[in-house]
Amino acid sequence: MNDRSGLHAIRSIDYVIVLCDDWKKMRAFFIDIFNFEIEQEEEGHFIAFRVGTLFLALRPRGRAYDGPPTPADSAGIQLSFRVPPADVDLAYQALRAKGVDVIEPPTNQDFPHRTLFFRDPENNVIEIFADIHPRDTLASSSGLHRIATGA
Repeated sequence: MNDRSGLHAIRSIDYVIVLCDDWKKMRAFFIDIFNFEIEQEEEGHFIAFRVGTLFLALRPRGRAYDGPPTPADSAGIQLSFRVPPADVDLAYQALRAKGVDVIEPPTNQDFPHRTLFFRDPENNVIEIFADIHPRDTLASSSGLHRIATGA
């Protein structure tokens, strides 16, 4: 066996499935907020959106191995979507216009990202981010996140 077989043969993530307690509510949210292209749908059972080269899917929780719902005050996952730098602020404006509760407005982090955070109907954290030049993070640092250095 070579070192690139079996699990070592993995080269990418093809799709991510978000387990949902209220599938219809989550489906409506992702369609309304993101307007992603629907790749496949089985009503009430599964919906897959095309997001770049990846599929983002939603399916109802209910299989024996799914486990219990995530507690109401906890996030089950964080999804992060990359956009060009100016689009972080445009996304913020669009979210506010749709009445989405933003948990952290556009912020230049102390690492080279401009970020925006909000939640989906099941409390998962969604991040919209852009890569920015490190010089920009020093000009308007959030103070929220620090990179550990060896110095």
